[in-house]
Amino acid sequence: METATRQDDVIFRSKLPDIYIPKHLPLHAYCFENISGYRNKPCLINGATDDVYTYGEVEALSRKAAAGLSRLGLRHGDTIMILLPNSPEFVFAFLGASYIGAVSTMANPFFTPAEVIKQAKASNAKLIITQACHVGKVRDYSSGNGVRVVCVDSPPPEAAADCLLFSELISSDESELPAVEISPDDVVALPYSSGTTGLPKGVMLTHKGLVTSVAQQVDGENPNLYIHSDDVIMCVLPFFHIYSLNSILLCGLRGGAAILLMQKFDIVPFLELIQRYRVTIGPFVPPIVLAIVKSPVVDKYDLSSVRTVMSGAAPLGKELEEAVRNKFPNAKLGQGYGMTEAGPVLAMCLAFAKEPFEIKSGACGTVVRNAEMKIIDTETGASLGRNQPGEICIKGDQIMKGYLNDVEATERTIDKQGWLHTGDIGFIDEDDELFIIDRLKEIIKYKGYQVAPAELEALLLTHPNISDAAVVPMKDEQAGEVPVAFVVRSNGSTISEDEIKQFISKQVIFYKRISKVFFIDAIPKNPSGKILRKDLRAKLVATASTN
Repeated sequence: METATRQDDVIFRSKLPDIYIPKHLPLHAYCFENISGYRNKPCLINGATDDVYTYGEVEALSRKAAAGLSRLGLRHGDTIMILLPNSPEFVFAFLGASYIGAVSTMANPFFTPAEVIKQAKASNAKLIITQACHVGKVRDYSSGNGVRVVCVDSPPPEAAADCLLFSELISSDESELPAVEISPDDVVALPYSSGTTGLPKGVMLTHKGLVTSVAQQVDGENPNLYIHSDDVIMCVLPFFHIYSLNSILLCGLRGGAAILLMQKFDIVPFLELIQRYRVTIGPFVPPIVLAIVKSPVVDKYDLSSVRTVMSGAAPLGKELEEAVRNKFPNAKLGQGYGMTEAGPVLAMCLAFAKEPFEIKSGACGTVVRNAEMKIIDTETGASLGRNQPGEICIKGDQIMKGYLNDVEATERTIDKQGWLHTGDIGFIDEDDELFIIDRLKEIIKYKGYQVAPAELEALLLTHPNISDAAVVPMKDEQAGEVPVAFVVRSNGSTISEDEIKQFISKQVIFYKRISKVFFIDAIPKNPSGKILRKDLRAKLVATASTN
């Protein structure tokens, strides 16, 4: 639906009517608001152990975790770091923090120690919840900075004295849970994102913001994403990624569905779990979709229970979309579009609605309800009409409060009128469907994970034999994109591609590793010193075509 404002902005809205959203509720209260209807139904299923927690148990254990955090001295506004794979403990910790008005920052457990510590410092985490195999990454930092470490399993012997067991945390008496006044504008989640440019920054998502985002998807008489208490949602995407935290965990809790937890994607166990638990909703990312399409074993399993296959975090090509339809005979297939800073969901496929709409292949949904979207000219900022490509902007209560301790980056991203500028280029067609066609922002998407060029460039420039460097994305069938480096050697240096790759790989998580190095005489820059990344991407295309 399209309207014009006094400023002649062309505004796009959902085809679905706006709904009432209880923005006054804290996130945990909103998630459990309708629990009386399914208190004894499965809420979390641990795919590795087949352990099942009912909604009543999850609510009680989350309250116990809250009491335990409070007993350890965590207060309203304090931050905890959750350094865990998908697990029931992740859920109890996240919701427990919400109960006491604390903030959760989520980090990838496979980060290097330096990456974990950088986020722990930046977020001012007072406590870190992790598992034994990752305690070593944070031990020195925690002991030197008065940060408590809670371990969900038996800690290594050398760290046992310094770690508290998660089982002790949730053995707390619920009556010790303090009465806390939580404002809708209080921050509840602090994922890290590079935004449109620069290094990873803390994205402040509030109770009101996440309640709004979840409601935009699953609330109302005709929800955009229909989830009910007989659904089983496959959760193989990691909770530390906002797509999974929001559209799987929080939407699943609000809808009363069973959430089937899997710690990492492995095609055979994945298919076995879908078949055994009769999974109905599959939120995936393109690399998982690609694996399903290419695997010869898929046809051995009964996937007929799946009624919804949604893809997000990176664009899914039309060819892949068509191929996966054949693997899930009874499923509606479509895409959503998100950005951490946007809460994260901007657009959702209307084929997933309770009363579904016809959709086009390749579209990534229609703008969510209770929000506004516009497309602007990247040069003039003027609002554009249908079928005219420009930068996608979104406005609504679901967007971030801002970047933690970074007013400048916040003001570059959210303008004075409240529009969040995504850095993505797309257009909205005559049927209100959104198509993404390009990216203004510098970020690289490896299997849906963010890679910030600025972070890798800063590391490259610490090497004495490198005088300048730039990192850009290169297309890759498996990963979508991989980071490649253009490097200027220092005078007389003979540093090799392998030496540079090894230098970086020791310092970063696997998906940030540099795939290829190109040596050049100078990095192209504009007069103000900004790297001309388009020129470097053009060099990549030229190199690929000559090969």
